[in-house]
Amino acid sequence: MYKYYCYNAISDVGLGNLTYDYVPVSDAKDADGILVRSAGLHDMEFGKNLKVIARAGAGVNNIPLDRCAEEGIVVFNTPGANANGVKELVIAGMLLASRDIVGGINWVQENEEDGNIAKEAEKAKKKFAGCELEGKKLGVIGLGAIGVLVANAATNLGMDVYGYDPYVSVDSAWKLSRSVRHARSVDEIYSECDYITIHVPALDSTKGMIDANAVGLMKQGVVVLNFARDILVNSEAIVDALVSGKVKHYVTDFPTPEIAGVKGAIVIPHLGASTEEAEDNCAKMAVKEMRNYLEYGNIKNSVNYPNCDMGHPGENKRITILHQNIPNMIGQFSNVLSKDNMNIADMTNKSKGGYAYTMIDVDSDIPKTVTNDLLGIKGVLRVRILN
Repeated sequence: MYKYYCYNAISDVGLGNLTYDYVPVSDAKDADGILVRSAGLHDMEFGKNLKVIARAGAGVNNIPLDRCAEEGIVVFNTPGANANGVKELVIAGMLLASRDIVGGINWVQENEEDGNIAKEAEKAKKKFAGCELEGKKLGVIGLGAIGVLVANAATNLGMDVYGYDPYVSVDSAWKLSRSVRHARSVDEIYSECDYITIHVPALDSTKGMIDANAVGLMKQGVVVLNFARDILVNSEAIVDALVSGKVKHYVTDFPTPEIAGVKGAIVIPHLGASTEEAEDNCAKMAVKEMRNYLEYGNIKNSVNYPNCDMGHPGENKRITILHQNIPNMIGQFSNVLSKDNMNIADMTNKSKGGYAYTMIDVDSDIPKTVTNDLLGIKGVLRVRILN
């Protein structure tokens, strides 16, 4: 029996994929697994039985990843589950920036009582004239799940699309339209494109990457879109660029005191993944990841431990070990098992940064002493026996 706790409202479509072996608890400290969306967990003291945190979404800045890794808690996210919802809003953002749709709608509302509104609209509409997206150059920085969808959709709109991602995955590369041009540097995106959209994770190397120097390389009247993370764009630099007119519009899904109300800023209240479909998809993926780990020990889409999958153990017994990535761990694990005359039927070991994960299938019963023996090895953080 597995116990789980939900922070925030998790879609019933996802929770419906839990079996009768899963029961909700009223206190997170009693849970084997936590499902979360945006709730902040940095100040939370985790229960000793907590094994997994599954974030129904892509960003994990609300979760203390290093502390979780050190406590043997695997953290998952759901990359790509909300990608289509974000993609559609990015396209909407480009349309809002190219055509003064909001200004036109506001004019109609302000003049709703004018009996002559149809005639007056013909005179007023020139104030809201814009340009078309077809034929314009779009630069997509970051070709992950969302970036690829945006790039492909933009090519279908007739845009000349440039893509930049030095770490693009093989899977993303296969999905990317052949019409997308390969930019050799981010500076090429800045200098060539009329629209620039950013889709990279918030890392030390990417925080504030759209700064005064980047803006200086851009075209006059460029449109910058940020539906990834607010901290990727330097607030002071983008406000200065809007005021000077260098950036015509800054379209962002992240309201902040610095940008809200600035002329030229089109600020959306974080609606990128706020669709029924996205919430359902994220919940289903998070539940699937949690179940696969708790029941079989398999890890997919973890952000603090390596991906590692040995499928179903079949008739074998499975031992899973979360540990620090230091030398001679496998040898020590083997010594413990050989001491009890256990035969290893299958084994895999993967590492990610300072942490590693080892899965061992044995074809015999596992003595109760094995868990303590493995935990006695320096650097071992958690041991689970899956029968």
